[in-house]
Amino acid sequence: MRMIRRMYFLAIMAIMSLAASAQEQGTNTQQWSVEKAQKWGEENPWFCGVNYIPANAINYTAMWDKTSFSPKVIRNELKLMSEMGLNCARFVMQYKVYEEDPKYFLRTLDRVLALCDEAGVKAMPIFFDDCIFGTANDPKTGVQPEPLEGWYAWAWSPSPGLTMVVDERTHPLLEKYVKAVLARFRDDKRIMLWDLYNEPTGNPLSERAWPLLKKVFMWAREIAPSQPVSAGLWNGNEQLNEFLAANSDIITFHLYANAEATEKRIQELQQYKRPVICTEWMNRVAGSTIKDNLAIFEKYNAGCMLWGLVNGKTQTHLCWGHRPEQLPYKGVWQHDIYRNDLTPYDAEEIEMLKAAVARKNGTGK
Repeated sequence: MRMIRRMYFLAIMAIMSLAASAQEQGTNTQQWSVEKAQKWGEENPWFCGVNYIPANAINYTAMWDKTSFSPKVIRNELKLMSEMGLNCARFVMQYKVYEEDPKYFLRTLDRVLALCDEAGVKAMPIFFDDCIFGTANDPKTGVQPEPLEGWYAWAWSPSPGLTMVVDERTHPLLEKYVKAVLARFRDDKRIMLWDLYNEPTGNPLSERAWPLLKKVFMWAREIAPSQPVSAGLWNGNEQLNEFLAANSDIITFHLYANAEATEKRIQELQQYKRPVICTEWMNRVAGSTIKDNLAIFEKYNAGCMLWGLVNGKTQTHLCWGHRPEQLPYKGVWQHDIYRNDLTPYDAEEIEMLKAAVARKNGTGK
């Protein structure tokens, strides 16, 4: 009997040790089952939408900040999506705005979700974003800079910013933020999916974002929202891709490439037997076009969210890395499907999007 008790004790200790090791490595033991993920896919429409930032916002700090939050602009722009039948919008939340006034931020997020719902659009909020296209590594609240003509995403603001990402002493503050937002909206049907981290460990952080990436998945699992969680596969880092695929309920990915490469990537990701959504695509300069790529997403029933909706202060019609000394820009627009006056950049593209959604979901207008 003593031997049996000892063996039982050792088995329990081994299980606990494995669990602790898994947590330390950021390995998720609460990822949705394949069956649950597939059921989610069956219960939802084909998701086709955009990465959204209001045209009058130079960055995502401006989208949320008290000095520049513009519900009227957001309503008018989301109406364009509604008219096309597009049904999802992805956007970065800004930690610094939450830090300044948590109650204000939660109210504002609720208001944005209401505007999305009004337009028949599901939301995909993003907690963290490492992208830095300008010269500032850390976001600041308040009035944001005006555009520098000719500079792609001149004043783009990451969330929470390089300093907090790499300084683990600040992570308890980020934990409080993540859990507060998730707890408030954990059963909100206006949210299709929580995108935990946009392009982690890159642009330009390299390996220094790993601790925060692992933690945000653990924090999310502790709250256990009813919506799926994910973070997109976006580069060729095999270790990163394995981690993201092993922790995401729904497989999401980024790819600004031609139709052939897009089809190949979707086929590769289907090995996970989970719904697949491309959360960033559409770069006309790189050959990722509505004319050629949309049919691939439709063929494989892969969701797709192009970049972006209305061209504005971010100047994302320019190519990545474009600088003022390269003006005037005479090339094809890299991103965006509407001009600032809300007229189409290419009316044929708008009709293609309408038709695809109508075929898949019967909701085109």
